[in-house]
Amino acid sequence: MLNQALQFVADILDQFVKNRFGLDESKVLLNNLIESNGAVPQTNQNKIVVSMINIEKETNQAFYNWSKKLDSNNYSDVSPYDRFNIDILISSNFDDYLETLRFLNEILVFFQVHPRIEAGNFSNIPAGINKLEFEIEKINYVQMQGLWTSMGAKYVPSVIYKMRLLTIQGNEADAYLPAISNTSNLLTA
Repeated sequence: MLNQALQFVADILDQFVKNRFGLDESKVLLNNLIESNGAVPQTNQNKIVVSMINIEKETNQAFYNWSKKLDSNNYSDVSPYDRFNIDILISSNFDDYLETLRFLNEILVFFQVHPRIEAGNFSNIPAGINKLEFEIEKINYVQMQGLWTSMGAKYVPSVIYKMRLLTIQGNEADAYLPAISNTSNLLTA
């Protein structure tokens, strides 16, 4: 689900940028900023690069439901779903600095226009994702420097968004329970 959500965000951001600039060529890709050998991936050149930089479990959940109703009207016990917030770094990596700023501006416009993406508004949203919410992460210069240094990369103009509430549910049944079909034998208080 994680890769599908990130790829979906990269794809709709790419379509937005292509529409805004009248481009045929894709300008957004989901990729790491630095290869394991320390080199900058050549595919990142003159692109907007979407990268996951952090994942955290959302601990504020309304209700843990262990039972899931099956088509047969029986129930199965499953582990409750988990929700995650994903920090994504979106870097504008172009040879021309003015191009870098133009594309970075369009990234900001995209998330200003689409702070929330819901299944009802995007027909191509991956199955299992109902909505994604985006919030810009406020980090200062020192934190940004620490982030880029820890990645082993040279800074390029970028922005960080928190993608909220990605739901992960394994749907692995622990047990199957029959539905109650006869209430005559139940104790009453």
